[in-house]
Amino acid sequence: MAQLALEHLLTISGFLLAVVLAVRVLQERRQPGGTLAWLMAIILIPYVGVPLYLLIGGRKVRRAARKKAVLYTGDPPAPSGGEGESGAGGVWGPGVPPPRSGNTVDMHFNGETAFWRLMGMIEEAEKSLHVMTFILGREETGKALTRVLARKAAEGVEVRLLLDSLGSIWASGAFLRPVIEAGGRVATFMPVLPVQRRWSANLRNHRKIVVADHRVAMVGGMNLASAFMGPTPDPRRFVDMASFLEGPAVADIERVFLSDWYYATNEELELPDAADAAEGPGPSRIQVVASGPDVPEDTFNDALLGAVMDARRRIWLVTPYFIPDEAFLKPLEVKARGGKDVRVVVPLRSNHRLADIARGPSLRALVRAGGKVYGYPGRMVHAKAMIFGHTLAITGTPNLDMRSLYLNYEIALFHHTRGEVDRVASFFSGLEKGSVPLGEKPVSPSRAWAEQLCHLISPLL
Repeated sequence: MAQLALEHLLTISGFLLAVVLAVRVLQERRQPGGTLAWLMAIILIPYVGVPLYLLIGGRKVRRAARKKAVLYTGDPPAPSGGEGESGAGGVWGPGVPPPRSGNTVDMHFNGETAFWRLMGMIEEAEKSLHVMTFILGREETGKALTRVLARKAAEGVEVRLLLDSLGSIWASGAFLRPVIEAGGRVATFMPVLPVQRRWSANLRNHRKIVVADHRVAMVGGMNLASAFMGPTPDPRRFVDMASFLEGPAVADIERVFLSDWYYATNEELELPDAADAAEGPGPSRIQVVASGPDVPEDTFNDALLGAVMDARRRIWLVTPYFIPDEAFLKPLEVKARGGKDVRVVVPLRSNHRLADIARGPSLRALVRAGGKVYGYPGRMVHAKAMIFGHTLAITGTPNLDMRSLYLNYEIALFHHTRGEVDRVASFFSGLEKGSVPLGEKPVSPSRAWAEQLCHLISPLL
């Protein structure tokens, strides 16, 4: 009898918990697809959905779970009255740093040149090296980078290496020991096991940042692994890009690193006063925009929507995974139906089969609206680049999927200089020429069902 009563109590308690969590999901600021996916998991398979939500269901880090304050606080800066289209005046959100003039930007669309540029940047460092990546490989590239970081640490340079615990799960222990023994600091972001915080398994740090001497920085899609960059050509290497910057924008990039480092280590660091130069001698105007659980609003996503709606001529997008929500897809369709030049380049076959299946409905909808969609054959396209008109290009780490837009920690560069926009557009054109058009091909009922299922669960992936 006691056992029966206990089972009855547990059943009622589980039901009530499922109801409470379902109400919470409905109250959260989620996209409809994510909300529906979690509701189905919690209600239909509660013994799986409830513990899964408790483990990874959070989107924004609550104050009680933080070891650091939100990245952006305070009032938005006053708009500077930029000219042109597509948000040329900048992104205006709470605490978001304004566009900075006076930068120099060196864009690399090749993994070999990017590797040697990065190695030279590290070699020249005399005071500090701040490195953050999603993936640190254990092969040729990762070994070369850990060796040079260890040597610089032994020379007295303050080396700090921050790794995402899931993306760099194999880069640990003996592999990192030379850096640590030389005096460098190594930390992992939100360890997956053991679970130390709620949602630590779900909220991944996808930012890639390297800053040397508070003076020069690298930001882009390239992880520190041979699949992305390396000393010699590799026909299997991903198509990707990285930007190297000098100027006032470097301080905004480094603040993102310092915030994440504090979260992982409790070590609070400050930039030297000289790092906050109001303007430099370079020609580039750059705005650094971070997104993720440590940003109070969905500033990056809002900026994308604004850029789409403001674009008067062209919208060109390069992304490894195209799984947008309806809020982003519909404006693209409207622009395409209105005769605007809307184009998307994706890898013909990406490294994630489920993402390739999930993207089908969105790509076909864009084609039906008059947009052009291309699949790049051969190599995986990992670059993230967006062009809006002739006055704005966006590069960095975010993919055009719901994980990057709403869950991951990301960082993007908003380029407001015509020369950089043209360089990114030239990169896009090169990919387009080597791609095959993807038309609106009919799909079988089983394929359509699989696409809808993969799209539905994509916020959970």
